[in-house]
Formats: sequence, structure tokens, C-alpha cells
Amino acid sequence: MNNTENIFYMDHPLIQHKISMLRDKRTGTNEFRKLVEEIAVLMGYEAFRDLPVEKAEIETPMEVCQSYMITGKKLAVVPILRAGLGMVNGILTLVPSAKVGHIGLCRNHETHEPEEYYCKLPSPIEERTIAALDPMLATGGSAVAAVDFIKAHGGRQIKFLCIIAAPEGVERLHKAHPDVQIYCGCLDRCLNEDAYICPGLGDAGDRIFGTK
Repeated sequence: MNNTENIFYMDHPLIQHKISMLRDKRTGTNEFRKLVEEIAVLMGYEAFRDLPVEKAEIETPMEVCQSYMITGKKLAVVPILRAGLGMVNGILTLVPSAKVGHIGLCRNHETHEPEEYYCKLPSPIEERTIAALDPMLATGGSAVAAVDFIKAHGGRQIKFLCIIAAPEGVERLHKAHPDVQIYCGCLDRCLNEDAYICPGLGDAGDRIFGTK
């Protein structure tokens, strides 16, 4: 995993292999959905390696020992609707006790900027490590807006997980929120004139849910 200044790029062979399968236009809805979930598991494993732990007394079948448990309030998972929903089950596979919130944003196709239509977060959000999820980090507008909303509700320990990103989106999110850890499966070349990531994988929401 390559990283610099709170930006982490995943170089694990399994992540890269599965992303290549996601890109393929022949990959159907069911397989695409499963791949997104599997990638979220692999990315979460890396992203949560710094969760705080404390010693706990555990009684094994052999004896009592001191072992480690995650400490404090559990993780909060906050997908950006609707594509972010595809990553939720992957994260919950790792941390089943995590609370789940939702942020609803849609992109104005003329301005390419996000518009909010829903925001519901677990409470107390300020005591949790928060994983904001969106498969695509394109212009960065939705990501910045989502983090703005989380912080406005008191969230402070925020990680942003995306599968594919454009340099423009990474730069915009990092500039607006340098304290947020960005975990990216693959950094692509650029955005096109319609603000879609190239080479990308198309519209993640459409491919996850089988819509157009």
C-alpha cells in the first residue's frame, strides 16, 4: 500500500485483479455487485489497521489470557447513496457491530456539483471512527459535501474509501479536508468532459443495481 499525506493507494494484487474485472463492460450486474463487496472487504482490512485496541481478559478452553479487542465506540459506516451501498456489506463483514448511516447526494448533470436529498447518521457520531464509502471519486464534489455533512454533525475521525479515483477528485477532497484519510483502490488517468473517470468503469450505481 503506497501512501503520502493521508492518501493511501492500494497495490494489493487481489484488489487490482478484482478492479480489472470491474472495468470489463462484459461483467454483469450480479458479478459486479459481488466484486464491489469483495474489494470493500480487502480495502477495509487495510483502512482499519489503526483502529484503537485494548487488552481484555479472555477465558480460552485452556486458560485465562490477555488478548486484544477494539476499544471505544464501534465503527460508523456511511455510504454515499446510491453507489456507496454496494460497499456496505463488505465493511460489515469485517465489523458486524458497526452502525450504518446514509448520505443522499445526486449530481447536477449541468454543473456536475452534488445536491443533497438525505442525511442520517448514527449517534453519537463524534465518538466513532467513520468510514465514508463511494466506489467512485470523480470531481470530488460529492465526497467533499459528504465530509462537510459528517463534520457538521460532529464527526471527526473520518476515512474515505473509494475503489476508483480521478486525480482531480483526490486533490479536491484532500485540499478541502486534509485530515481525512483517503483510501483508493486505483488512481485513474483523468476526468472526461462529462466529468466521468477515464478509463474508469462506467456508472458504478447503474452497474451495481442494473439500471441505466
